[in-house]
This record gives sequence, C-alpha cells and structure tokens, in this order.
Amino acid sequence: MIENSNKKVVLITGCSSGFGLRIAARLASLDYYVIATMRNLSKQNDLVGEAVLRGGEIDVLRLDVSDINSIKDVVRHIKEKYGRLDVLVNNAGYGIGGFFEDLTQEEIREQIETNFFGVQNVTREAIPLMREQKRGTIVNISSISGLYALPCFGAYNASKWALEGFSESLYYELIPFGINVCLVEPGVYKTKIFHENRRCAANFFNTRSPYYELSQGVQKRINDHIKVVNRDPEDVAILIEKLINLDRPPFRNIPDTSSKIIYALRRFLPFSLFSWAIRRLMRPKSK
Repeated sequence: MIENSNKKVVLITGCSSGFGLRIAARLASLDYYVIATMRNLSKQNDLVGEAVLRGGEIDVLRLDVSDINSIKDVVRHIKEKYGRLDVLVNNAGYGIGGFFEDLTQEEIREQIETNFFGVQNVTREAIPLMREQKRGTIVNISSISGLYALPCFGAYNASKWALEGFSESLYYELIPFGINVCLVEPGVYKTKIFHENRRCAANFFNTRSPYYELSQGVQKRINDHIKVVNRDPEDVAILIEKLINLDRPPFRNIPDTSSKIIYALRRFLPFSLFSWAIRRLMRPKSK
C-alpha cells in the first residue's frame, strides 16, 4: 500500500501513443502515481522511454477496454497496491473512415464497442472505488466530432455522440458522491491516429463502390489538412493536468481554437447554413 496519501492515483487507458502517452508521461513526471494501460504491452517502449526522459515512473499494465477481465485485474491491482483511485482518464479509442454503405456491420460494431462501450466498461469498474472514498474525477476523451458530423465518419461520429450523451448523464448521477465527470473534445492533432493507426472501411479503396471518388476526395482533403496541422498533443496533457486539480472542472473542454470556432458555428448557425458550409468544404475539387 502506498504511503504518500497526497499524491493522486491516476488510471489512463490507451497509452501506447497519442494523447494517452503524453498524458501519462507528463503526470508521471509530476506529483502523481500513474497507472498507464494499453491493449498490447509490446507497444510500451515509446511510453516508457518518454517517461524516463522526463524523469518519471509509470506502472504499465495490460488493459483491453473490451475485455472485462483485464479491466477487473487492473482495478484489483490498483486497490491492492494504492488503496484508492483519484482520477480515471478514458482515452482508449480509434477512428474508422468510410461511407456507411462501405462499412461492414462488424466494423461499425467494433468502433462503438471500443469508443463507447469500452469507456463504460472501465468506468463501471472504477466508480465503486471513487464512490467509497467520496471523491474522484473521470475525464472522458471525446472529440470535436462528438459535436458535429462529417461525411465518411459516421461510425466514429456515432461513437463520440454516444459518449457525449453518456458523459452528461453520468455527470449528474455522480455529483451526489463527490465525483466529477468532464469531457475533453480535441480537434486534429499530430498523433498516430492519422498515420500508423489510421483505419479505413473494408470497401474504402474498392473502385466499384459508388462512394469511391467521394471517399478518395475526402481522404485527400484530410491528408492535405494534416500536413499543415502543428498542434502539439502536449497541450491536451496540460489541459488534463489542470482539470484533475480543479474542485469542479468545466464539463466540456475544447483545447484548440479552430474547434471552438466550429462548435460555436454549429450551435448558433441554422443547420441549413452550417450544412451548406460542410457540403461546400467536402465537395471534390474540380480538376
């Protein structure tokens, strides 16, 4: 059992790369006990290397958000070793691109299973620890895509929209127990989600698909956009650190300015005007 009761115990999912890696490495270098988890422990080298570089120590464990037994094992480990859980950061997830007819039922189900049910699976096991101690903070990493939709990302949008609704309901349910719930909704950052971890529908590159030209046009626009994006994922880690130290963190948190602008436009513009802008943006460029 840990002796320093002043250091917060933080559980983070999806730490092999991207936001999870940065959040875990940053908090480990500061005054936190960090339990960083990932589905495949063979991918832990980048995380461990970053933590060592920053002078921090991390407890790295295997956790697959769709495997209840692996979640229970991690929560049991936390209870036995640390005696409590102060913060849960639900970060694990991925995005799949593809028009609806190009996506298989299995691809859509797997997307929802990870991004939505996976969050619920981990949260369900973590809440009792926080409820018993009458305090805690749950941070769910959503996306600006949870606040508006784009063509070719219907499965991903659906998973994040579901996460938004669940998180808002949970916010009210856990207030009586002293547990905070908040969302972080980033836009596009330089992470592996758009490179090594990119996933596309089985028929995304099928030239016989009626959506082939549309999907390739969307992909080109995304690739062009990614080339000029210079947002640092460390900004999200800094935001997480701030949120978990507030007595009552804001529920919705959008870290980047362009996403804040998009959210404002989505909220206040008539849908007919906002959707016109999206259709114009996604229209294939004339050759």
